[in-house]
Amino acid sequence: MFTQLSLLNFKAWRKTGSIALKPVTMLLGTNSSGKSSLIQSLLLLKQTVQSPDRTIHLNLGGDEINDLFEFGDFEDVLHKSKTDKRQFGIGFEFRRPVTDRIQDGSFRSIYSQTSSRSITTQAMDLRFNDRRFGVRRRDKGAFAIDVDKELKPRGQSRLYAPERSIAFSAEAIAFLDLDGPLVEDISLAIRRELEDITYLGPLRRKPQRDYPWNRGKPGNLGSDGRGAIDALLASSLLRGEEQNRVVDQVSRWLSRMKLAEKLEVKQQGRSNRYELIVHRDGIACNLRDVGIGVSQVLPVLVASFFAPDGGTIILEEPEIHLHPLAQATLAELFLEVSRSRNVQFIVETHSEHLFRRMQTLIAKDEEVLEETAMYFVKRDGPVASLLTLDIDQFGRVKNWPEGFFGDAMGETREQARLMFERKKASN
Repeated sequence: MFTQLSLLNFKAWRKTGSIALKPVTMLLGTNSSGKSSLIQSLLLLKQTVQSPDRTIHLNLGGDEINDLFEFGDFEDVLHKSKTDKRQFGIGFEFRRPVTDRIQDGSFRSIYSQTSSRSITTQAMDLRFNDRRFGVRRRDKGAFAIDVDKELKPRGQSRLYAPERSIAFSAEAIAFLDLDGPLVEDISLAIRRELEDITYLGPLRRKPQRDYPWNRGKPGNLGSDGRGAIDALLASSLLRGEEQNRVVDQVSRWLSRMKLAEKLEVKQQGRSNRYELIVHRDGIACNLRDVGIGVSQVLPVLVASFFAPDGGTIILEEPEIHLHPLAQATLAELFLEVSRSRNVQFIVETHSEHLFRRMQTLIAKDEEVLEETAMYFVKRDGPVASLLTLDIDQFGRVKNWPEGFFGDAMGETREQARLMFERKKASN
């Protein structure tokens, strides 16, 4: 679970400061305000650690199949305002399950551009408890190793360049001798934290009438949810103690959202093709023949029960194509799954219904306040800024930005005024 995020000169953000991330973190704000940039910083690191090239410092994307996002080049990532140093930085703190050797730590990295226009790590800093290990880029591409509060670097070499943004090179680990295994453990914990991210973007695939199944479990769901159907098929058809777990949970939440009574996987004859049947009001329909909202929320529900325990699910606009009650029920999904599976949700949303239900959940249970963080992102020219919503124990927002969700009471008053005016004029 990520517990803190900080950005420096990253896209819309000049300097975020320390952003606290809770089990359920909601990002609200106007369009193009910078909400997605916060999410993208973690996705950039995730696709870097998954790169087949271990010598890469930062993978800006380009592989449509394996990469989560196409960032362009260095100039596209660097904040546009004038700055003394042409560098950007990403940092986070994390907490791993108690079964891991490294339970918590932090990562910080600063990136710059070389004369050949490639991206390089300018400085990387890994911390665990009271230990600190860092590398800094020096003259002519050499990297110096810093340990704890030692005044002088322990060594310097081109061979000490970091790998995949988060790891010390094999040569640097060997040089660190007895500290080497600890550095490896910290890097592995960071890698697992990033690999355990499940991301769903705002654009998800349209439903098909039937689907082939290769009798395997998908490795991931894909940013457009393309693997969600395979996950449902595997849940229904593979034998074992996990059989039907995902399908049953998805059916339960579809019912709570008043979208369907249950979901069923049905084989077409003896072929390797299957269809998803949606049951509602005593009628069974192919997924293709029901409202688009069901197919669009399926990846969100599947991700909630397919993502690894202790992982992080990042969602953009999970409410798309859902009616108000279903949007509101998402708040209950996030909170309940976070508690039962120790899964973190970082959600970018425009849904007033989702937000209002979260306020109600806070009013109902004070502990929810400690499990949630809500932020409003706004833009002042080229610079994004973050407002932490101050919410009391009754779910009331003390510093709500004026007019973001409209003015429901004002609209009601205006309707009443116009009604009385029209009645008066007609008399």
